[in-house]
Amino acid sequence: VQLVESGGGLVQPGGSLRLSCAASGFSFSRYYMSWYRQAPGKERELVASIGSAGGTTNYANSVKGRFTISRDNGKNMVYLQMNSLKPEDTAVYYCKTRMLSIDYWGQGTHVTVNS
Repeated sequence: VQLVESGGGLVQPGGSLRLSCAASGFSFSRYYMSWYRQAPGKERELVASIGSAGGTTNYANSVKGRFTISRDNGKNMVYLQMNSLKPEDTAVYYCKTRMLSIDYWGQGTHVTVNS
C-alpha cells in the first residue's frame, strides 16, 4: 500500500489549495479514504472522509462549507479542495485508508496559511 500526497504549500488567508493523494498497491475503489491533519503541538485530527464510491462524505465542523473531498476511482486518486483558508488550517495534511483494522498513511504534505 502506498499513499503519496502532494499540493501543499504557502497560501495567504482566504486563498485556496487542492491537495492530491495518489494511491497504489490495493483495490482503491473498495475502500474509504480520509484526509487528516496535524498542526504543530496538536494531535492529528480527521478533516474529511469519503466512501468507496464517493457518494458519502463527512467533514470536521471546522472545515464544513470550505473544504471538499472527492475521489477518482479510475485514477486511484483522492483530492481535498480547500477554499477560504485560515491561519488555523496550517498543518501537515495526511491521506489515510484502513484495511483489515490496519491504518495506512501517506508521508504528508505541508500547508501553511500566512500573510
